Amino acid sequence: MNKKLRFGLIGYGKVAALHARALAAAPHCELVSVSGHNKEKRDAFASQWKLASRDGVQEMVQKDGVEAVLITTPHPRHYFDAMDAFSAGCHVLVEKPLSLSVSEAEEMMRQAQATGRFLSVISQRRWYPACIRIREAIDQGLLGSPLLGQLTILGWRDEEYYRSDPWRGSWEHEGGGVIVNQAPHQFDLLCWYMGEVAEVYGAWANVNHPYIEVDDSAVATVRFKSGGLSSVFISNSQKPGIYAKVHIHGSSGASAGVQTDGGAMFIAGRSGVLEPPYNDLWTVPGQEALREQWHKEDKAFFAGIDATWYFFSLQEEDFARAILEGRTPAVSGRDGLQVARIIEGIYRSNKEGKPVRY
Repeated sequence: MNKKLRFGLIGYGKVAALHARALAAAPHCELVSVSGHNKEKRDAFASQWKLASRDGVQEMVQKDGVEAVLITTPHPRHYFDAMDAFSAGCHVLVEKPLSLSVSEAEEMMRQAQATGRFLSVISQRRWYPACIRIREAIDQGLLGSPLLGQLTILGWRDEEYYRSDPWRGSWEHEGGGVIVNQAPHQFDLLCWYMGEVAEVYGAWANVNHPYIEVDDSAVATVRFKSGGLSSVFISNSQKPGIYAKVHIHGSSGASAGVQTDGGAMFIAGRSGVLEPPYNDLWTVPGQEALREQWHKEDKAFFAGIDATWYFFSLQEEDFARAILEGRTPAVSGRDGLQVARIIEGIYRSNKEGKPVRY
C-alpha cells in the first residue's frame, strides 16, 4: 500500500510541532497544511515545516486535498474544531482530551458516524511496551478479571509553565487543570484496562498555585460497568515531580502496573521524556522475574528513540492505515468518551456533592 493520507493541522503551538515531526516519520501520513486564527504564528509554523498556511479546514480541503485533520488547539476548542472538520468531510484525530464534556464527546461521535468519518483521540502511551504488556496480560487472563485499579499522579507545574501560554490556568481557555491537561493520558490507560465508566465520585482542589483559577489536585473513586473499582489521586502540587502510575489488580490476586512518567514529567516544547516508562509492579505467577529484564529492555529501547514524538508517530500511522484499510483505529471516539466521563464526573461531583452516574 503506497498511498499516504493527507493531513492538515489545526493549531500551531508546542505540541503541534511534535506532531509535525511525528507525521513526517509515519510511512502512510503526509502533512500538507496548517490552519489557525493567528495568521502571523500560523505562517511562521507553516514556513518552518514547509506547509501551506490556510484560514480554515474548508480551505485546507479545497486547496490541499486534506483528508484528515489533527487538532492541537486548547481544550475548549476541540469540539468546535472537530465539528468544522466533519462538516468539511475530514477524518478527525484530536489531542487529548477528546472533549471537556460527555455531551460534546457524544455529539462528536454522532457526527463522525453521520459523515462516515473516523474519530480518534491522541493516546500515545498505549504504544509504550510496558503498557502493552498489561493489556496483553489482561487479554490472556493472567490477572483474572481486572477489578481494582489505582491511578496516581504526583507531578509539578511551576508558575513559568502556566505563564508560558496565555490559555493555561483558566477555566475559559484551558477548561481545567491537572484533570483535563495532565491526567487524561492515565485516565485513558485506566479505561483501556478496566472498561467503560459507570460512576464517578470525586473532588478537586488548588493546593499551592494561587496564580491559576483551576485545579492542581483531585481525588476520585471510579466504578466501571464491569463492576471494577478504581481510586484516582492526581496532583501538580508536588515539587519536584515524583511519578505517574497506573496499577491493575485482578480477581486472581495477581497485579500488573506501569510507571508511565517519572520525575518532573514531560512538558511539550520545554523538556524531554526524562525517564523511560517501565513495569514497576508485576506479580503474575511464574513471571515475577521478568520485570527486571523488561526494565533493562525498555531503558535500552528508549535510549534509541526520541520519546517526545515517537509514540505519536505510531498512533498516527495506525490511524492513517485504519482509514486506508477501512478498519477501526486502535483508539476510538468511544475511548475518548470514557475519559470525558471521568473529567466531567469529577467536576460535577465536586459541585453537586454526590456521585455522577452514566
